[in-house]
Amino acid sequence: MRHIISLLMENEAGALSRVAGLFSARGYNIESLSVAPTEDPTLSRMTLVTIGSDEVVEQVTKQLNKLIEVVKVIDLNDGNHIERELMLVKVRAIDSDREEIKRLTEIFRGSIIDVTDKSYTIELTGTSSKLDAFLDTVKRSAVLETVRTGASGIGRGEWILKV
Repeated sequence: MRHIISLLMENEAGALSRVAGLFSARGYNIESLSVAPTEDPTLSRMTLVTIGSDEVVEQVTKQLNKLIEVVKVIDLNDGNHIERELMLVKVRAIDSDREEIKRLTEIFRGSIIDVTDKSYTIELTGTSSKLDAFLDTVKRSAVLETVRTGASGIGRGEWILKV
């Protein structure tokens, strides 16, 4: 099962390395990872996506809690949450394909952020499945380059990750 784990950690050198090391030492894969400072400059929020059974993720969460730099850990799958991912995709856009790609971009509520005579660069945000659906809809031969952030998530309503 796919899990989105969000944690607060001290904003210091080496903290990211120790978290990633915990996963690799146990043979668990990190599907995506993002880290940025929070509203408190002494803390960073890390969001990572991993695949594993509930039992495996529970063990990982316990191990994360033992790291000195980690302040708090939650599995967003344990409650209602919102997740989004950002994708930049460069597509070949020549002749009659240009209008079709514009139409698809509008349908998926994306934005064309760069235009050349042979390509468009498109920005899309949404769930991973929405971004996958866009890529499935565009001709595979038209996709020149894809960059994805991986999932970021936040609890809905009053469910927050605070110290």
